[in-house]
Amino acid sequence: MKKLLSIGEAAKALGVTTTTMRNWDKNGMLHPDEHTRGGDRRYSIDTLRNFNKDAVIEIEKRKTIAYARVSSHDQKDDLARQVAVLESYCASKGYTYEVIQDLGSGMNYYKKGLTRLLNLILDGEVQRLVLTHKDRLLRFGAELVFAICEAKHVEVVIINKGEENVRFEEELAKDVLEIITVFSARLYGSRSNKNKKLLEDVQKAVEDNVKH
Repeated sequence: MKKLLSIGEAAKALGVTTTTMRNWDKNGMLHPDEHTRGGDRRYSIDTLRNFNKDAVIEIEKRKTIAYARVSSHDQKDDLARQVAVLESYCASKGYTYEVIQDLGSGMNYYKKGLTRLLNLILDGEVQRLVLTHKDRLLRFGAELVFAICEAKHVEVVIINKGEENVRFEEELAKDVLEIITVFSARLYGSRSNKNKKLLEDVQKAVEDNVKH
C-alpha cells in the first residue's frame, strides 16, 4: 500500500491550516501527490519531507513492525526463518524496526502478538507493517486488518506475494482440524468415544493429504 496523508493530517504535520494547504496547491508551492475520486488531496511523507524536513519528524518516529507467525511449536525453525527474512529485509531498507512473533493458529484472532500489533496500529504508533506472506497475519480476515492499516496510514509490505506451497497446505490442514476439534467437542463432548473417533479419522485424512 502506498501511504498517503489527508490534507488535515498533512496540515497538522506542517503546522498550518488546511486553507493554507489549499492555497499552496493553487499557488504551486506544494502540490498533493494525488486526488481521491471525491477530489480530496492526498500527500506522501516524501513530499512533505522535501517541503519541510523538520515538520515531519513526529510522523517518522512511528515504528516499523515486522510480524512473524507459525501455528505450532514444531514449526519453530520456520519461525526463525521468517524472523531472519524480516530482519534482513528491514535492515536492507534502513528501517528502525521491531519484530513481533506469534505462536498460534491463523484462525485465532486473540493471539498475544496480534493483539499487541493491532493496539499499536490503533494508537497511531506504527508507520509500516512488514510480513513475509499475507497469511502470516491471519488465515482469513487479513483484509480487515489491512483496511485498518489504510485508515491509520500504515504502509503494508508483503515480501513474498505468492502463497506458500507445502507449508501453507500443512498449516491450512491444521487450522481446519482445529475448527473441527472445537465443533466436534461441542457436539459430542470432548471425552466421548464418538468425538475421539471423528478426530482420529480427520487427523488421518489430514496426514494422508499432506503426504500426497
